[in-house]
Amino acid sequence: MLTYLQAIVLGAVQGVSELFPVSSLGHSVILPAIFGWNIDQGADFFLTFLVATHFATALVLFVYFWKDWKKIIVGILRSIKRITIVNDADARLGWLLVLATVPAGLLGLIFQNKLQQLFASPKYVSIFLICNGLVLFGAEYLRRKRQATMDIRDANKDTELAKLSWMDSFKIGIAQVLALIPGFSRTGSTLGGGLLVGLNHEEAARFAFLLATPIIGAAAVLKLPHFLLHMHSYPTGPIFVGAICAAIGAWLSIKFLLRYFKTKTLNPFAIYCILAGAVSAALFFLK
Repeated sequence: MLTYLQAIVLGAVQGVSELFPVSSLGHSVILPAIFGWNIDQGADFFLTFLVATHFATALVLFVYFWKDWKKIIVGILRSIKRITIVNDADARLGWLLVLATVPAGLLGLIFQNKLQQLFASPKYVSIFLICNGLVLFGAEYLRRKRQATMDIRDANKDTELAKLSWMDSFKIGIAQVLALIPGFSRTGSTLGGGLLVGLNHEEAARFAFLLATPIIGAAAVLKLPHFLLHMHSYPTGPIFVGAICAAIGAWLSIKFLLRYFKTKTLNPFAIYCILAGAVSAALFFLK
């Protein structure tokens, strides 16, 4: 089953790594194997634990960006009533987020379980974690190459994000599909996609966090009824403790990353992913 210590460690790691571009699912698969924890990661109780920690993360994202979401939701409702988004930055940003959610949301419903069953082994995940690092390096390289030929937009919060084209938003959504494979980061893929369409690091991070909220939240909400119906047979205490730790980790991560991306790049996270993946792969393949 799941002990309180395991729940605290895995919950905190999930909350941090979900928002850091280093793959939360990858860490959830690799860490128990490294520590030698006898946890059946395909069991209902562990899947429920992951759902609870993801729900806590989505809730923190929603609360942290409540002012943004309030404007976005009101803007979307206003656009539906008026049947137009002309001169309405909040409504446009809302529909851009909806569009960017579609690729990963649709493909996730169809393929996520199959992909996780196929690749959610420590050996596979360690390799994909290395690939995630290479993707982050690649996004930074292409951003610099793009910046040499055209100006990157100055950060101006919703006003600038709302100026994304529909195609650019869809491209970011396509990039998010990578996160369906364990070892690839949702934040990393969307940040990379944002950089490639011309956002700077701070804008790309804000768009990534806003985009993560509905897809993480929806995935968790869809599975919560199953947890509530069967919670008597699950380790409820560790699950709730893990969710609380995930929420704390997510809150601290948002505050740190929004400051960090004002001036810094994805390169340190890329180095971490490559090193962590390489060390993990060596441990698993040489065992």
